[in-house]
Amino acid sequence: MRQRYLTPWIKDIAFLDHKMAFLSGPRQCGKTTLAKLYLQTYEVGNYFNWDDIEFRRLWAKNPKNIIQGIPKRKIPLIILDEIHKAKGWKRSLKGVFDTLTTPADILVTGSARLNVYKKGGDSLLGRYYHFRLHPFSLAELLKSLPSKPDQFFQMILEDVSRPTQEARSILNALLMFGGFPQPILQQDIKKARLWRQNRVEKVIREDVRDLSRIPELSQIEMLAALLPERVGSLLSINSLREDLEVSFDTVKRWLHMLSELFYIFRISPYSKSIKRSLKKENKLYLWDYSEIKSQGSRLENLVACHLLKACHFWTDTGEGLFELHYLRNKEKEEIDFLITREKEPWLPIEVKSQSHQPVPAWKKFLPMLPCNTGVQLLLSGKEIRCHEMVGGKVYTMPMSQFLRKLV
Repeated sequence: MRQRYLTPWIKDIAFLDHKMAFLSGPRQCGKTTLAKLYLQTYEVGNYFNWDDIEFRRLWAKNPKNIIQGIPKRKIPLIILDEIHKAKGWKRSLKGVFDTLTTPADILVTGSARLNVYKKGGDSLLGRYYHFRLHPFSLAELLKSLPSKPDQFFQMILEDVSRPTQEARSILNALLMFGGFPQPILQQDIKKARLWRQNRVEKVIREDVRDLSRIPELSQIEMLAALLPERVGSLLSINSLREDLEVSFDTVKRWLHMLSELFYIFRISPYSKSIKRSLKKENKLYLWDYSEIKSQGSRLENLVACHLLKACHFWTDTGEGLFELHYLRNKEKEEIDFLITREKEPWLPIEVKSQSHQPVPAWKKFLPMLPCNTGVQLLLSGKEIRCHEMVGGKVYTMPMSQFLRKLV
């Protein structure tokens, strides 16, 4: 078991500031493993899981029981796994935190966004920092330190070395198995297939049920089965509604639920300063892109996951507000991705299999963007090339060379 990329930041940002740390992310992406490994670095502490009946009894009697019996001479680590399933958990946790007589580091983990179970205001506001844990990426598997946004692109341009065989090999493995720990570390096709089936079933049958208490689980399973073939294209809720024979609002609600449970994520078009831009249509991606049969769509989804991981990491560690969008106009010209920083265009990115020739859409979009640099990533590229264009420059480069400098 290896230390994950977020571990040092949980201490530096949350615990050293005497705040709780909330850690959310997809089911089976490594949250519990991270927490238990982190617990080993403490002299005292406890791990509690809501699925354990004994812990539920302990919590029901008095939530403050979780810190009873711990020696006061040491700061303990208290881990609360899946506690968001408890009714009124935030109010109870606030009572525990606010009445601590001695310091304690509290780590709360969950496979749903830890704000979706609340209604009304956030009673824990100002008492915690929220971190989003992603599956493995190329940089993390290469054991590279997470880069800072102001440095990483210049680091790429200054790196004159060719993509290593190790980086290309890991990238190909990610394309085949996805980034979730068990399949990518085992790299066994049959076991990966079984793992994938089990994960989808647990997300639908357990997580959706816990979140919504709705009865239409079999129809949500059908929806999940339809989504891989729609990756990377404009998401038509009407088309899904017709296939499933349910209402527009029902499909919309189900998609929102799958987003909150880290099964899918959607990115919206960036339209500010973009003439004739699309305004509302989202593109959809899966957290586990190994489900996607189309090689081109799977490649685009892999890059989307890497970019989203960087955006979340930089945002969660105080580097600024980073968000992922795409560019598309009514003439159907498109650039796959645009990272924004503080709501302003920062870096547009196109994904291709092999062509060093910049796609025609750069000529349309680059002059409209305040950032004057674009990137075109190539799966089979071997070198970085700079293309001067109206409005700036487009760099075509090996995908592995770019992704290994991210997070």
